Amino acid sequence: MKVQEITKLVSIMSLQEKIDQMLQIMGFFYMDDEGVLTGPMRDLGITQDDVDMAGSILGTFEAEKLIDIQKKYMEKQPHHIPMLFMADVIHGMKTIFPPPIAQGATFNLEMAEKCASVAAKEASISGLHVVFSPMVDLVHDARWGRVMESTGEDPYLNSCFAEAQVKGFQGDDMGKPYKVCACIKHFAAYGGAIAGRDYNTVELSDNTLRNLYLAPYEAGVKAGAGMVMTSFNTVNGVPATTNKWLMRDILRNEMGFDGVLISDFSAIKETIAHGYSKDETEAAKKAIEAGVDIDMMSNVYAANLVKLVEEGKVDEKLIDDAVLRILLLKNKLGLFENPYKDASVDEEKTLVLTEESRKLARQAASESFVLLKNDENILPLDLKKKIAFIGPYTDNKEMISSWAITGNAKDCVTIKEAAEKVFSSDRTVYVNGSPVLGNDVKLVGFGDGAPKEVPEEEQEKMMREAVSAAKEAEVVVMPIGEHYMQSGEATSRGFIDVPEVQMKLFREIAKVNENIVVVLFNGRPLDLREISQTAKAVLDVWMPGTEGGNAVVDVLTGKVNPQGKLPMSFPYSVGQVPISYNHYSTGRPAELSSDPRYCSKYIDMPNEPLYPFGYGKSYTEFEISQVRLSDTTLTDSKSIKAEVSVKNIGHTVGTETLQLYLQDCFASVVRPVKELKSFKKVTLQPGEEAVVSFDVDEEMLRFVNAEGKLVSEEGEFNLWIGNASNTKNKASFTYKM
Repeated sequence: MKVQEITKLVSIMSLQEKIDQMLQIMGFFYMDDEGVLTGPMRDLGITQDDVDMAGSILGTFEAEKLIDIQKKYMEKQPHHIPMLFMADVIHGMKTIFPPPIAQGATFNLEMAEKCASVAAKEASISGLHVVFSPMVDLVHDARWGRVMESTGEDPYLNSCFAEAQVKGFQGDDMGKPYKVCACIKHFAAYGGAIAGRDYNTVELSDNTLRNLYLAPYEAGVKAGAGMVMTSFNTVNGVPATTNKWLMRDILRNEMGFDGVLISDFSAIKETIAHGYSKDETEAAKKAIEAGVDIDMMSNVYAANLVKLVEEGKVDEKLIDDAVLRILLLKNKLGLFENPYKDASVDEEKTLVLTEESRKLARQAASESFVLLKNDENILPLDLKKKIAFIGPYTDNKEMISSWAITGNAKDCVTIKEAAEKVFSSDRTVYVNGSPVLGNDVKLVGFGDGAPKEVPEEEQEKMMREAVSAAKEAEVVVMPIGEHYMQSGEATSRGFIDVPEVQMKLFREIAKVNENIVVVLFNGRPLDLREISQTAKAVLDVWMPGTEGGNAVVDVLTGKVNPQGKLPMSFPYSVGQVPISYNHYSTGRPAELSSDPRYCSKYIDMPNEPLYPFGYGKSYTEFEISQVRLSDTTLTDSKSIKAEVSVKNIGHTVGTETLQLYLQDCFASVVRPVKELKSFKKVTLQPGEEAVVSFDVDEEMLRFVNAEGKLVSEEGEFNLWIGNASNTKNKASFTYKM
């Protein structure tokens, strides 16, 4: 349809019909179970008419179900407006790729775009139109459970991945076959939750908000994302969902977003609990004035907007504008011409979880693995040695994360399944050793999905088997780490350790075998001090997804050389968090202070993380030359070329990620001590050398000043090129306008 036709359609819709377009409810309201229907409808406070006319649903997928819901909906809809179907597709639909935090570790934007494109295809075939992804929240606090949904702590890296994922989901036209609408979330600064506690408030200065947190959202908007989701937290003391300054001034006016703005789950209603809205009527008024188009899973709009308009307290034009945006999105998806879009029962059976998509998942996983330690080059494994795989992830399919709700762990390849194809059966044993979680850990709120307790006598038996196997082995590979339900939404942790039941196993194995290789499963940075001190090698594999087992074996055996780099610092201790490489300096920085006591430091641990942002080892070694600059003066019209020579001085082919960092030495507001501004990957054969160059221009120097203006300022700058954020490989230049 033409835009003029959509505008005319809005003008002839009744007020109630328009407001129902702004209502989103769960898909189970449309199932045939009357018991399911009656209870939630009553609790939510919506009517059957609202259900019949709701403009969108979330959380339901599968082509047959959604085709049926759309058909019945269209039969009742007076203007034949199709329904929108949405769901959380965070890192894959049926083919589950590594989670965003792991994809960030690849520093491979093309890979991220491909993964999003496959997810879009599988989602659209399953009947979905919108995916609640990518999540671009910047995060410095490893306690926050939703770390696994983010690509990490850096604004530039997150911005790059936001753009790549939006392109993967939407292509150049979301209405084309196998494409969906992307939804940037959560606007804004959700990753700054105080104490890392989910749904908590956020306290950031305007300087930090604008210079660190907002950039990834804007990158997603500029990439063309059709939807943005509000965040649960407050910004400047106002809940984001009813924050007019945030949504209208920044998102719509400054960033230029003209798509659909949707609340997070019941977030409008929750402004009452925040103490910001007196009641649902006030919440509805504040949210529509802030520009929120869709109320997700609450009755606030449906029950209150009609009265507010009739009483003259809300301008109906605000309703019209919101509905126009919703209908324009439906039109961009081509739903007026084909309400079912790509939904296909047949293709859902043949084009989902294909051999090709599994191959991509395997490659994505192996590229995301970060080699944190490799003493004595114990990796790759010598297949001639006796090897014992000991740990609860040895033969465990639950490696797709708690937020891969559309996937199925049964589709995963375990480490044991993959290893049995490669390792000799007479030299290899597989023992679980312990459960993932001990009986002392209770995952509250997970119901039947929570792990079952393992009797103590059974745990003791598992331990004995493990110790016996370790004694006989020359090398012990220990697949250990977080339970998949310990990362994701509502899984904030005060202690970020590997579960104690596994640490007990680790300690017992270490007593009888010093050659330990830890394969770490996790959705966030963990406290690895003890593991790092004891194990000879540590390979972080995150939650690797559908092809996790194959990817792990590929890297352990050297078929694939690890190349991942940490997208988030691993703290020395949880006491350091929030921590990031791109922090501000202080007046008494420890590294420059002449007084060892009166400086910014801890007295019981270092300031530096255990493993810094950008860090990651390889099975080969790279030699990086000193930075060379084409000039020491940068101007508006003349950029500088910064380059290094990189040589593979090892014995195997490998890929290195060169990272360029800048520091504005003196500015009108304090700037970070170091900021990532570019990166490039280079693959080299043994003995091969290459020159890697970066163009440094004025745009890289820009920041938001105290007056809220985007500027660059004359002065001195430091520049580093290296393979981690703690590189000392520095040069300096001056910027003159």
